[in-house]
Amino acid sequence: MNLNDICSLKNIILMTRNEVLQELAVLGNEQTKKIYTKHGATGDFYGVKVADLKKILKKTKKNHALALELFDTENVDAMYLAGLMANEKEITVTTLQDWAKKANWYMISEYTVPWIAADSPYGWTLGLEWIENSSENVVTTGWSTLSSWVTITKDEELDLNQIEQLLDRIVVHIHEHQPTRVAHVMNHFVIAVGSSVIPLSEKAMAVAAKIGKISVDMNGTACKVPLAKDYIQKVIDKDRLGKKKKKARC
Repeated sequence: MNLNDICSLKNIILMTRNEVLQELAVLGNEQTKKIYTKHGATGDFYGVKVADLKKILKKTKKNHALALELFDTENVDAMYLAGLMANEKEITVTTLQDWAKKANWYMISEYTVPWIAADSPYGWTLGLEWIENSSENVVTTGWSTLSSWVTITKDEELDLNQIEQLLDRIVVHIHEHQPTRVAHVMNHFVIAVGSSVIPLSEKAMAVAAKIGKISVDMNGTACKVPLAKDYIQKVIDKDRLGKKKKKARC
């Protein structure tokens, strides 16, 4: 252990699951809770802004054991925080499978679980498995995981033939999934490939043109599904084509 490691350990605050939940209760507010509810969140939660969740994360840093406990509460604030807190080097396939089944809101099924899955070594394999699942939430987790995977993995390490097959599959089936969020995440996969996988950018643009406008039920909110072709073109115009992220989580 070097000096930097020692200094880092000194900055970590050890917290129990109950202490985290108490802090979440303090940070939660009714307005945010109303927004989350309108966007489909259910169950017992406090309505904590992501920026405030990251304040807790600054104290705990990565704490995998605590993350597992928090996710099991099924409180969406705690579950989202758990995904940020979990260690991608320690998480197992069994845990990821369990989390994918328990993801009870799109913020968890399309962000929290896919991010940690993509940051782990198992993202691509699990993503392909999940998109074949009978549960809509698990399917959205699968497509979102694949989207994250292509944005953080070097092009030469990707299975380009398999990605092409997925794009062809989307052209045929995406409109069958309207107005569910499956159509939304399929559309996002096209955007992710077109924006970050240079050898398949033109293919993704062609697919985006065929897909056109996607209609998704956004629970009466003002959120809209972006036109994939327009989105990819903006990335190209900004000279950001092929830019990869270091980690899926943000």
